[in-house]
Amino acid sequence: MSQATMTSKGQITVPKEIRDDLRLVAGSKVMFVRLGPGNYRMVARTGKIQDLFGILHRPGQRALTIEEINDGIAEGAAESGMRGVHDEDPQ
Repeated sequence: MSQATMTSKGQITVPKEIRDDLRLVAGSKVMFVRLGPGNYRMVARTGKIQDLFGILHRPGQRALTIEEINDGIAEGAAESGMRGVHDEDPQ
């Protein structure tokens, strides 16, 4: 396992083996994706979109079906469309 030390300016040198593995070169961009409290994943922006597969996975939580996703979207849309309707004064 590799490790690095942060400088007083908040900078970290990525160890060579990790730079090589992620194909990072000077000027490469990286993203820090929050997986949970105190848990982040560093993702090189040099890869393909497929490299991001699974970064939103939450252990212990099952994946939703397309039907469940569509139902959730419809429910949210209906709720947002109803905001303010009950608060209006009938004239």
